[in-house]
Amino acid sequence: MKLEIIHQTSYTYEEEVGYSVNEIRLTPRTNFRQSCANHTIMTYPNTELFSYQDYFGNIAHAFTVAKPHRELIIKTHSIVDTHEKDRNEYNLFPYRKEEDFLKSEKFINHHAEFLSATPYTSLTEEVKNYAMTLSGIDSAGGVYQLLREISETIYSTFIYDPNATHVHTTVEETLKLKRGVCQDFAHLMITICRIKGIPARYISGYHFIGDLQGGHADFEQASHAWIEAYVPGIGWVGFDPTNNGLINWRYVKVGHGRDYRDIVPVKGIYQGASAQTMTVEVDVKLVNDKN
Repeated sequence: MKLEIIHQTSYTYEEEVGYSVNEIRLTPRTNFRQSCANHTIMTYPNTELFSYQDYFGNIAHAFTVAKPHRELIIKTHSIVDTHEKDRNEYNLFPYRKEEDFLKSEKFINHHAEFLSATPYTSLTEEVKNYAMTLSGIDSAGGVYQLLREISETIYSTFIYDPNATHVHTTVEETLKLKRGVCQDFAHLMITICRIKGIPARYISGYHFIGDLQGGHADFEQASHAWIEAYVPGIGWVGFDPTNNGLINWRYVKVGHGRDYRDIVPVKGIYQGASAQTMTVEVDVKLVNDKN
């Protein structure tokens, strides 16, 4: 399927600021299940962009606005072809072999950064106790089945509430509140996976739901977050605990990291003491190829 994505971030400053230095990660990846056919970035004020790959292979752009300004607009336009890929996402090995695989020193060392705690995914006693209430690899029947169970549990026991949390909410807070948004549920599932010895990483991207809104185009859209976890014999597999789903043609991946901090879509600093207002607009559409 072909998806069109428009993402605009606007900053309005109360007073004129001297300059700003910015970094963005808004370019969709090209991988086995999606191809970024076209991608453009526009900034206002207009400025030169410097592109590079970060440590995790995500495409990042940096730029500086060196003249005084009261408004900064960053607008991206992408066309992405997504594919339904059958990767035989089921357990290829008996669960005991999977456990041996996950516990091997070579495997742990290779995936250490996706097994370790981060500020958003602290392995506290409260979270560990919660993880212990869920199945293990053996009782679930394997790693893939366990991941499905974790995703389904978060979906069924936590309430989606955009007013309950904020961008800095930690997994401990989400666990206490029993509510949150996609970022919170992704961090929670990642933490549980790491406690159980399964490497997991945070995914930033987009989710097309336009055809699920009854034909209406006036619903609010936003960027989305989910996770990828490592299944022995298969590799990285995506799960969306917010929607209790597997990753299919509706999802467009921008990048991954250990948690949200590694893949913040837009961040920067500016000179001046002025207050600022930020607005984000996202539009994801299905493109009709019949011309």
